[in-house]
Amino acid sequence: MGRLKVSRWQKSGHDRLYVNLPDGAAVAWADCRTGRVTVLVEEHRPEALALLRRHLAELPHTPNTTHAQPAPTPDPAVDLGSAEPVAPEYPEPVAPEPAPPRPAPRIPASPTVAPPSPPGRPGARAHGGRTGTRNLPPLKAPDDLALNRPGSGIQEMLRSKGPSRFRRTLDRLLRRETEWDPWFKGLAGERIAGAELDRLRTQGWKVLHSIPLTRGGDIDHLLVGPGGVFTVNTKNFRGKSIWVGDDVVKVDHGPPHPYPARSRAEAALARGVLERHCPFPVEVEPVLVFVGAQEIPRTTSRTPAHPQLRVRVYREREVAALGPLTGRLAPEQVDIVYAVARHRRAWLAP
Repeated sequence: MGRLKVSRWQKSGHDRLYVNLPDGAAVAWADCRTGRVTVLVEEHRPEALALLRRHLAELPHTPNTTHAQPAPTPDPAVDLGSAEPVAPEYPEPVAPEPAPPRPAPRIPASPTVAPPSPPGRPGARAHGGRTGTRNLPPLKAPDDLALNRPGSGIQEMLRSKGPSRFRRTLDRLLRRETEWDPWFKGLAGERIAGAELDRLRTQGWKVLHSIPLTRGGDIDHLLVGPGGVFTVNTKNFRGKSIWVGDDVVKVDHGPPHPYPARSRAEAALARGVLERHCPFPVEVEPVLVFVGAQEIPRTTSRTPAHPQLRVRVYREREVAALGPLTGRLAPEQVDIVYAVARHRRAWLAP
């Protein structure tokens, strides 16, 4: 329980207590007037309820809690006046104008405004009458890309158009190659690379997976943190030798593939999307990750950011080199960029 912190927030007629993790991510909040509690992260439910019960009891005039009218919602609400969950109602993880501190990966939060800053941290500068992001509606769960898992774009395509489980099992038993094999291989590669990128969260980075694009396809991964913003393109070439040039890649000395050029195009597209909604310039660097590659030329492997390549090149375990990077984005800017990037409508806009 010691790692959860409680802070009071009062603005625009609202009076709430927020329970946050040390990194500022909200796990629950309570309305000080009604005693109604909304739990945002289930794994912290017992600790959050205990903290909020104690702090609400210490308030000068804690009102009696009331039960809300039942309404279908996936997010449980709790009345601290009883030990049992009350009939749920549609929660308000954020107010119409302000928003709760630093949204956690699975918490719907509104990017219309920047998340409230922790005590002592200055807020993001205002733009166009709003603080932080702009031109985006409040974020709802269906548009929250933070809920995407690595490879979810490929997985959805395979679920709707790919072979049945029976057909796949039969092909595997008969050792038959099919047109779907490259897709399953790509899905495995994105999952492996995504797991490595997720490890960087402990160093202050935020990660998104399978960002859909208007033109079709997706960006495999997006990394946002103190060291900047990176689009990550994953290729699964287990046991292969990779040669990387300025604009093309050769696998086992085979025909050229335009992976570096496409990665730079992805980074340019991401920069355009993010700068459209962020009140400051956003530099985006392209990254190529080769999963299971047996060999990459030393000039590339030793210097992933080689100036001639203009694309960072790693094997999956080498992406840890991005973790210590700093000095590109302030914490408030990281929050704003991430709030924009996780909003599906930002990427689907014309």
